[in-house]
Amino acid sequence: MFKAVFILIWLLTIIPTSASLTLAQLKVTAIPDEEPTELLRIYSPLANYLEQELGLKVKFIPVVSYAAAVEALAAKKVDLAWLGGFTHVQARRRGGALAVVMRQEDLTFHTKFITAKDSGIRRLSDLKGKTFTFGSVSSTSGHLMPRYFLLKHGVIPERDFKRFSYSGAHDATAKWVETGRVDAGAINEAVLAKLFELGRINRDKLRVFWTTPAYVDYNWSVRQGLDRALISRIVRAFLSLDYANPAHRKVLDLQRTKGYVMAFEQDFAEIEQAARATGLLK
Repeated sequence: MFKAVFILIWLLTIIPTSASLTLAQLKVTAIPDEEPTELLRIYSPLANYLEQELGLKVKFIPVVSYAAAVEALAAKKVDLAWLGGFTHVQARRRGGALAVVMRQEDLTFHTKFITAKDSGIRRLSDLKGKTFTFGSVSSTSGHLMPRYFLLKHGVIPERDFKRFSYSGAHDATAKWVETGRVDAGAINEAVLAKLFELGRINRDKLRVFWTTPAYVDYNWSVRQGLDRALISRIVRAFLSLDYANPAHRKVLDLQRTKGYVMAFEQDFAEIEQAARATGLLK
């Protein structure tokens, strides 16, 4: 009861009053940080759960890029989006997106720097003169935060790498390093763990040589103007997911989490600061 009252008070204080809306369906999207078939596998059970909890049709709308996810939310083409910390900041600046929930793990997220086991790369300074790949340009864990921490350690990609590129997705980054296309790369820790677990990347070929400090990352954001009562129901639906419930556990396992917590705009202050420091946000 306390949690429900707190959520209601929180929503009343941060969300402008809007006219009551009756949606025929809730349109949902996600940044394409993995291949399309994997995204559908991850989000279909969640969409089914939300349909049951909210009592309306949920339609997952895939997008081709991180920028397209930001634009879809800002242009009100979707109502709810799974964003990284950086894409949330971008969406908020574009059209007033509001972060409402995040996985427990996203409060202390990390990027892993990976290389081939026999590469000789042991520390960040060893990357000088090497080839390197980030993920997507707009990825928090695949580009923004690894670039930010590289700069803090005196490694400037444009100056110090032999060549660097953008793989476009975390699973692609892992594959590029595994096959020797690049000497090293920066990857989302949760995706790397999943790739190892599912056997999609050979553990005997890769190793992690550096892990970033913790930062806040992924979140579910709603578009500006979405009905206040519906937002409250969405928040409650996510917070009600209980890992002890076998049906809920299937949904949560695909989301790589044990549960969701509320998100607040101040959580993303460091992300915005890092984006400005790296020149990715003006």
